Amino acid sequence: MVSRSYSRVILFGTFVCFFVGFLPVVSAGNFNQEFDITWGDGRGNILNNGELLTLTLDHYSGSGFQSKNEYLFGKIDMQLRLVPGNSAGTVTAYYMRSQGATWDEIDFEFLGNLSGEPYTVHTNVFSQGKGDREQQFHLWFDPTKDFHTYSVLWNPQRIIFSVDGIPIREFKNLERIGIAFPKNQAMRIYSSLWNADEWATRGGLIKTDWSQAPFTASYRNFKADACVFSSGKSSCSSKSAATSAWHTQQLDLTSQRKLNWVRKNYMIYNYCTDTKRFPQGFPKECAVH
Repeated sequence: MVSRSYSRVILFGTFVCFFVGFLPVVSAGNFNQEFDITWGDGRGNILNNGELLTLTLDHYSGSGFQSKNEYLFGKIDMQLRLVPGNSAGTVTAYYMRSQGATWDEIDFEFLGNLSGEPYTVHTNVFSQGKGDREQQFHLWFDPTKDFHTYSVLWNPQRIIFSVDGIPIREFKNLERIGIAFPKNQAMRIYSSLWNADEWATRGGLIKTDWSQAPFTASYRNFKADACVFSSGKSSCSSKSAATSAWHTQQLDLTSQRKLNWVRKNYMIYNYCTDTKRFPQGFPKECAVH
């Protein structure tokens, strides 16, 4: 959620990009090879020979990381175990973002809670610097007890957010009606754990209990079946990308039913139904999505 991005304190360091022929690159597993810890003064750590990454927040600072590579379309999977116990006031942000004043961005943000209350999953899509497309959900499981897979499928036709293979949101390419769609700017993957108790839990009514610190989120089993963008070139030709399953993937009937189940039972906010926010009428994409 870029409106809070000033709190992420993203520092850009040295990175290494690779270019492999003209095929989608499948990257898996090793955090040492795929990511850099970018801030936190030792609060972010890569462990177990690169198989596990942890971010920690205490009352001095949070922490964050970014991918070494930039991507232009693909399917990105990451397993996360969120901050357990009383995590009120904390935010674990996991997102993709391009650079510049008219950036593109695809957001998962996990808003902390009091013990026993459900996490809120906040999603947003920015295209050419315009966002304000928030949808929020509760999860149907406890995301702190074990690792769960959070996925972004991004192709020229749509963006699909999924949790453990169950789609929770689809954002379609609606350029035909004048809605900008992220398709020309490569994005890097970021994640951060930070304090946002002025707004994160019940609109800021519940503050961070620092007696519970340090707070820790854990990551494993990263996988990117995607086009790596380096030196102005993509690792995918149009022909090779077209042969990748994700390049034309869409929701089949079963997946659409799962999406509807999530929307009916677990969606708690949809900008397309917020009449107070849009008294002059909803954004044009709301009539189609």
